[in-house]
Amino acid sequence: MNQENSRRTFIQTATAGALASGAAPSILGAQKSGSKKVVTGSGDYSYEVQHDWGELPSRIQYGNTHGIVEDSQGRFYVFHTVHKNSVSPDAMVVFDSKGKFITSWGGEFAGGAHGLHIQKEGKEEFLYLCDTKRSVVVKTTLDGKVLMTLGYPKESDFYKLDADGKPLVKYVPTNLAVASNGDIYVGDGYGSSYVNQYDKTGKFIRTFGGGKTKDPGSLNSPHGIFIDKRSGKEELVAADRSNNRLQYFDLSGKHLRFVTQDMNLPCHFSFHKNLMLIPDLGARVLILDKDNRMVAGLGDDSKSDWRKTRVQARDTFTPGKFVCPHGGCFDHKGNVFVAEWVEVGRITKMTKV
Repeated sequence: MNQENSRRTFIQTATAGALASGAAPSILGAQKSGSKKVVTGSGDYSYEVQHDWGELPSRIQYGNTHGIVEDSQGRFYVFHTVHKNSVSPDAMVVFDSKGKFITSWGGEFAGGAHGLHIQKEGKEEFLYLCDTKRSVVVKTTLDGKVLMTLGYPKESDFYKLDADGKPLVKYVPTNLAVASNGDIYVGDGYGSSYVNQYDKTGKFIRTFGGGKTKDPGSLNSPHGIFIDKRSGKEELVAADRSNNRLQYFDLSGKHLRFVTQDMNLPCHFSFHKNLMLIPDLGARVLILDKDNRMVAGLGDDSKSDWRKTRVQARDTFTPGKFVCPHGGCFDHKGNVFVAEWVEVGRITKMTKV
């Protein structure tokens, strides 16, 4: 059998098996949401859209894809909740720069995989992970070795314990940021809406935010959180999602300012030079300039019934449009990767044109 016939047989076999199981075939570069190439954006912010980027092995089926980051070697880490039909429980999947599968790990995060952050510390890089099922924050090596775990912030006056030592306050961390001095800021996005600050060893420092009002300093679902260095100094920016805004703090938790223009349901952040990427849960991805003015709205389908679409089959997704952007990152070239909160999982690569 020649090479082309072998390739055709492989594709036919993979597709048939996927259709029989109800899953999408895991073929590198396949545009499963439509075969025609689509470009989104305009001018300097035009991107060719490639849905379903990355070649998953047959043993892994995505659950909700919540986060994606790139390391200094050009490898990509995708954090997902794991589909109920997946043979493997691994919640972390690692790809090379072309989307070829390298490895997977993290079965303990199945069902809870959420926030994902990568941080260079000295000459090494580490991953910080939020698990909403176990309500913990975990620091690992790039191959998944656990180095530190932060649980319920019982040291804080805002997080009480009962007489038996059990939590009295809801705590569900969704994302985190790490400052250059190693301080860790954890957003309790699905719990009580506070931010808890720790030093690099995991020692508790302070709690701020919370309140769930629209007042300065109050937060209502700080779903995403990041350190913004574009002004020349470090500032903490929170995706104050239920308040439909961004909120800036200094590193001690003091309110600085809001960003409200063009904000709907901001989820998280990524930075490349002077640009800020914001996945918006309401079916669009934003790019803001240094002054936080929107310069691009990509794949906007916000007028659609995206809440209904997100639980449907992949073939109902509109090519070139987003359903529920949840996490995302710029790569080192300025291309954009987006992870979506859809039941079948989806990673989209947008290559700058």
